[in-house]
Amino acid sequence: MTTQTPPKVAVIGAGLIGRAWAITFARGGAEVALYDPLSGAAEAALGFVDGVLDDLAANGLLRGASPSAIRGRMSVTKNLEAALRGAAHVQENAPEKLEAKIPIWAEMDGLAGPDTILASSTSAILPSKFTEKLKGRRRCVVVHPINPPYLVPAVEVVPAPWTAPATVERTASFMRELGQAPIVMKRELDGFVMNRMQGALLQEAFRLVAEGYATPEDIDIGIRDGLGLRWAFMGPFETIDLNAPGGVADYIARYEGIYQRLWPSQQHIVSWAEASPAVETEMKAGLPRERLNERQAWRDRRLMALVAHKRDAAHKIKK
Repeated sequence: MTTQTPPKVAVIGAGLIGRAWAITFARGGAEVALYDPLSGAAEAALGFVDGVLDDLAANGLLRGASPSAIRGRMSVTKNLEAALRGAAHVQENAPEKLEAKIPIWAEMDGLAGPDTILASSTSAILPSKFTEKLKGRRRCVVVHPINPPYLVPAVEVVPAPWTAPATVERTASFMRELGQAPIVMKRELDGFVMNRMQGALLQEAFRLVAEGYATPEDIDIGIRDGLGLRWAFMGPFETIDLNAPGGVADYIARYEGIYQRLWPSQQHIVSWAEASPAVETEMKAGLPRERLNERQAWRDRRLMALVAHKRDAAHKIKK
C-alpha cells in the first residue's frame, strides 16, 4: 500500500475507537478523513486528539512528527461519500450491533473504489455476518484493535471465508507500516484471538472470586505484579520456552501433568453477574466511580511510558 503520496484513510465513526484510530493512521503518515453521522461527533473526536498529542510527543510516540503535523493530517467530512472518495483504506467503527453494520457496509461497498480495503473494528461480530451479500466482499476484512491502538500495537486481522488472500496481505502490510503488530488469523472464529484469551483469564478470575479462593485485589496482584511483568515483553509460548532448561518441549514434559490436574476444576462456568457484587464493592472502595475518567487518563499515561520504555530498551539491545 506504500505510495509516493500519503494514502488517504477514511475513519467512519468517530467515537472512542474511531478517534484512537485517527491518531494511529495520521501518525503513520496517512491523510485521515473523519466521518460520523452524529452531528458534532467528529469535531469532538478532534478535540480529544488535541488533548493527547502533546503527551504522545513528550514520550517520543509520534514517530518524529510534531503534534501540529499529525493534527494537520486529519479533517472532518460532512458525508460518507466524501470520506470514502479516494480512500485506500476504510476503517468502520459503527456500534457493535449487526443491524447497524449491515446498512453502513452496503453503503460503503457501493461508494468505495474497487481497490479500497473495507475494514471493521468490530470485536465480536464475525465478518461473514455483514459482508456476505456485498458485491465487493473479497476486499472486506475485520481489523480489530486493542484499544487504544495508538498505544497498543497488536491488531487482529480476520478474514471472512470469501476475503481475498491479497486483501489480508495488503491489510497486514499496511498495519506494519503504521507501526502496528498484526495478528493474522487464518479464518474467522467467535471472539477472534484476543477476546478468547482474555475471556479465558477473566472466567478463571471470576471463578476464583465467586468460590471464595481469592479477592479481586489478589487476582489483580497476580497479574499486575506477577504474570503481567513478563507478558509486557513476551507471550505465553516464549515464557514457557524460557522456563525450562530444554525449552518448550522440556516444559511440557515437566509441567503438563500439573495443568492436567487443574483442568477438571476449570470446566464449569460461573456467572459473572453473580460474582460481580464482591468485585464491584472492592473496585468502588479502591476507586470511586467519579474518578474513573481520571484513572483512565493515568492508565494511558502509564501505557505511553511503557511503550516508550520498550522501544528504548529494544534499541539498546540491538546496539
